[in-house]
Amino acid sequence: MTLPHTVAEALAPLLGDRLHTAQAVRDHHASTATYIASQSPDLVAYPKSTDEVSQILKICHAHDFPVIAFGAGSSLEGQINAPNGGISLDMSEMAEVLEVCDEDLLVVVQPGITRKRLNEELRATGLTFPIDPGADASIGGMASTRASGTNAVRYGTMADNILSMECVLADGEIIRTGTRAKKSSAGYDLTHLMIGAEGTLGIITELTLKLRGIPDKVIGGMAQFDTIEDACNAVILAIQCGLDVARIELLDAGQIAACNDYSKLDLKVCPTLFFEFSGHEAGTDEMNEMFREIATDCGATEYKYAQNADERNVLWTARHNAYWAALAQHPGKKGLSTDACVPISRLADCIEASNNDLIESGLAGTILGHVGDGNFHVILCFDPENADDVEKVEGYLGRMSMRAIEMGGTCTGEHGIGQGKQKYLRQEVGGAVDVMKAVKIALDPKNILNPGKIFPVGNT
Repeated sequence: MTLPHTVAEALAPLLGDRLHTAQAVRDHHASTATYIASQSPDLVAYPKSTDEVSQILKICHAHDFPVIAFGAGSSLEGQINAPNGGISLDMSEMAEVLEVCDEDLLVVVQPGITRKRLNEELRATGLTFPIDPGADASIGGMASTRASGTNAVRYGTMADNILSMECVLADGEIIRTGTRAKKSSAGYDLTHLMIGAEGTLGIITELTLKLRGIPDKVIGGMAQFDTIEDACNAVILAIQCGLDVARIELLDAGQIAACNDYSKLDLKVCPTLFFEFSGHEAGTDEMNEMFREIATDCGATEYKYAQNADERNVLWTARHNAYWAALAQHPGKKGLSTDACVPISRLADCIEASNNDLIESGLAGTILGHVGDGNFHVILCFDPENADDVEKVEGYLGRMSMRAIEMGGTCTGEHGIGQGKQKYLRQEVGGAVDVMKAVKIALDPKNILNPGKIFPVGNT
């Protein structure tokens, strides 16, 4: 690999003061939102256009210099780390809405725009981009990790909501995947190849997204249960009965206690479902009433709902702050948010087993998740400097991942593989890992695009 100062000299005429070498800036671009140790890049660049990204990659390709795309820094498996050094491409200056096409229900954006700002700009159109991973992530980062979140039970993941992308390949070539059409049979599906690739196959510089209409009516509320199993059974029955749930989230008793303290709530401390129905007025009321009956039959001890936006927002803000609420219960410790996803029929079994494992391991942790699609999270709080703590955490992560895989699920429903879950990938997909590696080598033979993610460093 060429020395960083040589690459910096080559990039300086192109980027000027948008190329940084200061340690503080470099460290910021490797500050992971998990326990994985930070690995800073040598350089940080702020491109303003696809052409600039192309030119940067041509220079880096010529010098075998690693390139790591950076969105909002909210990824959870070390995706923004730079184990081999290199340059971090901060996409925050490529954050514009390029076009809104109301008639076709689509929008064209640059990758650096965050989901909240995108929806703010769409508000006047009556349209919305519904994917909500919780964090105010960048759209490019959400595509790169195939993110989903609280609305996935109705709207799916990022993979279901991207029509096409513009990407820059490792050698600087610019390609476009897909069109504005809702479907296509034209060749390989390169759009979905890039979605979830974690920046290892190309740098996303433009996305064409599907939009949805803002619903006429929204009902949100909560149902509380004595056991996690009862809560999970209510979710399973609701999905099997075909209720069009907008989002439905499970928080265990420990997470409710943490949210009470952090968000100044006074909820009963027990397993709780937060839910939301939206659509036309009559249909929304009917779904809410049906779910009330289902929850009651499954043992709900309390069922409350509200149509007032402020009341709903209090609950959902508490849900989105769950990570920080759990962490606040254990001052001085670090937090790790991990996830798994299983078929809905195995959801109760997997969560119960994961909860029992948590108790038996003596670890501090809470369980929550987007249970409408079988996806749940465990937030672990521990001391990364304590070898015993680390050993317990690594053991728990391994058992949780293998448990999900053995139940026909996945070790990660939405966080991605990154650095943190590489050891479980082959267990999940078997020989398909070798096919993935072949694709990586074909598109990035020098392994400069986000090396050390999905596959170990030096192992493409």
